[in-house]
Amino acid sequence: MAAAPARRVELGFAEPAPAWRLRSEQFPSKVGGRPAWLGEAALPGPAALGCARCGRPLAFLLQVYAPLPGRADAFHRCLFLFCCREPPCCAGLRVFRNQLPRKNEFYSYEPPSENPSPETESVCLQLRSGAHLCRVCGCLGPKTCSRCHQAHYCSKEHQTLDWRLGHKQACTQDHLDHTVPDHNFLFPEFEIVIETEEEIVPEVVEKEEDFEITGSMGLEFLSGRGWQEARGNIKMSYKVTLKLSPTLDIGCSGSSFHLGCASEYH
Repeated sequence: MAAAPARRVELGFAEPAPAWRLRSEQFPSKVGGRPAWLGEAALPGPAALGCARCGRPLAFLLQVYAPLPGRADAFHRCLFLFCCREPPCCAGLRVFRNQLPRKNEFYSYEPPSENPSPETESVCLQLRSGAHLCRVCGCLGPKTCSRCHQAHYCSKEHQTLDWRLGHKQACTQDHLDHTVPDHNFLFPEFEIVIETEEEIVPEVVEKEEDFEITGSMGLEFLSGRGWQEARGNIKMSYKVTLKLSPTLDIGCSGSSFHLGCASEYH
């Protein structure tokens, strides 16, 4: 049997990166931290970012910058993945997509500069569009502290968390300090570095008596003599299964955030 032709795949590797590379204007792919929102309008609100099982706010897990070549309306395109990290849920995955044409009201028509911009310790909690972000998670924060009216939150849960971890003392200040404490809610932040690699197709094993397939789900669990011989192939299959695919098209268009089209991933 002839081996299938090798095809190119793209793999993502989480690596440390300076803060300026993870800002929205750099169009990053990244894990953890606060979302680097692509568009600043029509962001998903608290209702769309609540766990369907327990009702608590979902946590930002990762985003992938995935423009579509040949699509003028998707010159900039990003997929955002959120999950529930509250036990016993630890589920509730939800995907949003946002895309923009090259000429838009938020970013320059030219590619972003590779020179680092000045570093700041404070977190940006207000978009240029005027929308305020939650101090805990970085998502839309339509709720405000009833005392100072300066701190914004997505939910009562995050307001309570921030109150216990420092806002109680800072609330009486005339100008709220935008240095945000560690709420132990966000995932550690890393840049996703995308590299292209040719997928290695395992050789066809002709001697069926050398091994026995006892599982599926994209990995072959082997017993007998075939385990030692096929172990390298299993490792490669696992690596390819976890690849990121920045050019994945989930079948709808528009510049607003979409939730329903995420069902194509299942």
